[in-house]
Amino acid sequence: MAAAPALKHWRTTLERVEKFVSPLYFTDCNLRGRLFGDSCPVAELSSFLTPERLPYEEAVQQDFRPAQVGDSFGPTWWTCWFRVELTIPEAWVGQEVHLRWESDGEGLVWRDGEPVQGLTKEGEKTSYILTDKLGEKDPRSLTLFVEVACNGLLGAGKGSMIAAPDPEKMFQVSRAELAVFHRDVYKLLVDLELLLGIAKGLGEDNQRSFQALYTANQMVNVCDPAQPETFPVAQALASKFFGQRGGESQHTIHALGHCHIDTAWLWPFKETVRKCARSWVTVVQLMERNPEFIFACSQAQQLEWVRSYYPGLHARLQEFACCGQFVPVGGTWVEMDGNLPSGESMVRQFLQGQNFFRQEFGKMCSEFWLPDTFGYSAQLPQIMRSCGIKRFLTQKLSWNLVNSFPHHTFLWEGLDGSQVLAHFPPGDSYGMQGSVEEVLKTVTKNRDKGRTNHSAFLFGFGDGGGGPTQTMVDRLKRLCNTDGLPRVQLSSPERLFSALEGHSEQLCTWVGELFLELHNGTYTTHAQIKKGNRECERILHDVELLSSLALARSAQFLYPAALLQDLWRLLLLTQFHDVVTGSCIQLVAEEAMCHYEDIRSHGNTLLSAAAAALCAGEPGPEGLLIVNTLPWKRTEVLALPRPGGAHSLALVTVPSMGFAPAPTPTSLQPLLPQQPVFVVQETDSSVTLDNGIIRVRLDPTGRLTSLVLVASGREAIAEGAVGNQFVLFDDVPLYWDAWDVMDYHLETRKPVLGQAGTLAVGTEGGVRGSAWFLLQISPNSRLSQEVVLDVGCPYVRFHTEVHWHEAHKFLKVEFPARVRSPQATYEVQFGHLQRPTHYNTSWDWARFEVWAHRWMDLSEHGFGLALLNDCKYGASVRGNVLSLSLLRAPKSPDATVDMGRHEFTYALMPHKGSFQDAGVIPAAYSLNFPLLALPAPGPAPASAWSAFSVSSPAVVLETVKQAETSPQGRTLLLRLYEAHGSHTDCWLHTSLPVQEAVLCDLLEHRDPTGPLLLRDNRLKLTFTPFQVQSLLLVLQPPPN
Repeated sequence: MAAAPALKHWRTTLERVEKFVSPLYFTDCNLRGRLFGDSCPVAELSSFLTPERLPYEEAVQQDFRPAQVGDSFGPTWWTCWFRVELTIPEAWVGQEVHLRWESDGEGLVWRDGEPVQGLTKEGEKTSYILTDKLGEKDPRSLTLFVEVACNGLLGAGKGSMIAAPDPEKMFQVSRAELAVFHRDVYKLLVDLELLLGIAKGLGEDNQRSFQALYTANQMVNVCDPAQPETFPVAQALASKFFGQRGGESQHTIHALGHCHIDTAWLWPFKETVRKCARSWVTVVQLMERNPEFIFACSQAQQLEWVRSYYPGLHARLQEFACCGQFVPVGGTWVEMDGNLPSGESMVRQFLQGQNFFRQEFGKMCSEFWLPDTFGYSAQLPQIMRSCGIKRFLTQKLSWNLVNSFPHHTFLWEGLDGSQVLAHFPPGDSYGMQGSVEEVLKTVTKNRDKGRTNHSAFLFGFGDGGGGPTQTMVDRLKRLCNTDGLPRVQLSSPERLFSALEGHSEQLCTWVGELFLELHNGTYTTHAQIKKGNRECERILHDVELLSSLALARSAQFLYPAALLQDLWRLLLLTQFHDVVTGSCIQLVAEEAMCHYEDIRSHGNTLLSAAAAALCAGEPGPEGLLIVNTLPWKRTEVLALPRPGGAHSLALVTVPSMGFAPAPTPTSLQPLLPQQPVFVVQETDSSVTLDNGIIRVRLDPTGRLTSLVLVASGREAIAEGAVGNQFVLFDDVPLYWDAWDVMDYHLETRKPVLGQAGTLAVGTEGGVRGSAWFLLQISPNSRLSQEVVLDVGCPYVRFHTEVHWHEAHKFLKVEFPARVRSPQATYEVQFGHLQRPTHYNTSWDWARFEVWAHRWMDLSEHGFGLALLNDCKYGASVRGNVLSLSLLRAPKSPDATVDMGRHEFTYALMPHKGSFQDAGVIPAAYSLNFPLLALPAPGPAPASAWSAFSVSSPAVVLETVKQAETSPQGRTLLLRLYEAHGSHTDCWLHTSLPVQEAVLCDLLEHRDPTGPLLLRDNRLKLTFTPFQVQSLLLVLQPPPN
């Protein structure tokens, strides 16, 4: 007779089921305790320890010594290889047999010379299936190798995840055994956990919640863990529940396999190579076992590493890409930072990424995939669209500290008006695990209910890799269409975005940047990385231009395309969102600095080679070639090298994107009509510098007491205030040390006061005048600065050297302006945007620290003040005070970050009228792209020459390079953009022998409308505000 129904108590019933599936309680008699049956130790375990990351072929040849479970090995970043000899007991025929392996290091199983599965305790991968069903004739003995990295899924932080790595940490294998796996128990556990999730997730007010709980309770009643014959009855109860369908209006969740792998972060680049292998071999296994499972994979660099180091795995990924289960996404070389890289760098991310995906996987990506980056530039929509991408996915804005972003699905409109469809998975994560709680959160948190009925659900362990598990897949399959829950599909990015596009006319539009209200410290952390990034962007720009000119002028010159691609890929690698931002461990920062050094040294060699080709066969004295790599004529003071290692200052004029011979010492031009620089030190020790354009007055401690625009007599410094004021802040964030600077740091402002009498005259005037001073920032840190004014120059430069030894301090420099405006302007990629100077709303004050590239400007009608820099990114303008962020001193994840010597330059430019008309943009370019004095191996050209010029000051010719596909190497690619925010027509003039000119997109696909009209070596181009245009120029064959 059946037991009479009992009155149910919600909590005790829930806990009864929880204990039945618990891995901690009552495992002697509950269901979880029966997941594995008989077990036996491995027949033999031996190991070999190495500081190197050896290839398999080399590792297996080493001398393996006997090892035991529980042995310690290490330290951090070493590798322990285990040879595992297995003998499966005869009695296990007909059973599913697993190798159970648990270690605190990341493991990779090798079988028959190929990697087959990752084993990572933190990634819930602790067993490897040896056989689904042991057959009579199957071999009983086999040998596996397990490669164990001495680091966890998230590195090896000492005491906390983001602490600097513990170099002495030791690791161990805590389990290595064979065991029989009970698949029927596993299925019941999955169902019971889901029923518990539904009961908890829908809550005590919901009818369906009680049905789930009662079903689970009934399953516990009928299921005896010791008697497998009772399992089918319990399974049938679950199937009946999950088979009850939802209605047609249910929200559809598109579940996508995902594995976010930081290209470097709390571990070095080389470890990421192995993380990719560990994660993706496991994914291959899942794709084999689950034909409906689809995995989205971004970052061409990681796939390129796998292609190089694991060719067998790469071939398998290509196979699964062909059948649609492995889907490359993103279109970029790495998941780069969305704020700091230049516009050209962002273009190259897509150019290198899309070309790689097309070459290796037969097609380009149609969605930009950047789930974990610290903000998104307003120029990204235009760049994406011109790279064949109209869809965008991220979730990082869910991290906003102050304001909740109002959408999950919307149209994102960029600086130029380009629009893309943007989707943020409403579960606010890229590492879901397939739980009912996450599925319900995806629906309830969705901020666009009613506008669209579809959303993404990215599942799989991430950041340190790991990826999806079979359990996650099984949970999501079981939830495919169950009453009370949204519909869940194992889906693809294409299906997701196609469904969203079906409702696009309902969607709201967000205009401008996607600013992350967190991690604003990353604009400043690791100043040497920031400087390396800016310098290398400049070097590659200059090398490409000079090599292109050499190609056009010399029949013998070979454009260094392959080497330039390698150098660009190195720079793009360092622009990963935890490297250029400075939020990585010391090991990664050191590697990045080595990459920058490689780019510098190869770049300088390539510049010399191009200069030599440009000089070939020209009459004239041996000496120097003065090169201007910018698209406007420049007259500037340059330090020219002289025999014996000395330098002399000369005023040189060089045409746009061209060269001029260096003036010989005897031919140094008189300065007329320009006024020379006057330098006067007053009796009170203050110093005045005056070049007839601006007059600068420094107090005896080096602070700026006056900056006057001479022609109008207009003072730029606020009344009663001083500029060039260094200020120190306490900088203790809530948790993310290298990442965050909090709003409350502004409450700790301490001006750094100098000693009177340290200001002295440096260069005494003529073509250049300067003054310099020393400043003790603190007992441990000091600064020296030279304030420089050149003849004819509209800005004053501040060459700064800092010896920085602080902990949790932030150094900035401030300039209070005699200007009133509710907004300031900041340079971004291919343009600029305005941000408020007030804190009216929470959206305004959340931007207390923002990013900019080479300049920022505060203007009122008729006058303004611009602050330029050569390697800084953190900035702010509050009220009338322009502030440039210089140095931070966080202690994790790199305890040494920014300690030591720094050199940088910033400049101040007062101007009449708007910053556009006053030439702030070319001034900032000039500060960042100095004229080059290149040694000419033979005679340097006797006359000046210009390759390109542009008729409109609003249009910048940003890039000149050889085209990616260039028949006979004679096609150049030019990239121009509108920089003022205006509609404009302009003429591009060239002195190169151009045969044909045609517009193209950023991937260099020709515009189908055909060639442009080329007349008298001039092309007419029409621009809309902030539009980027690319142009292919086919050169005539060189004369023999």
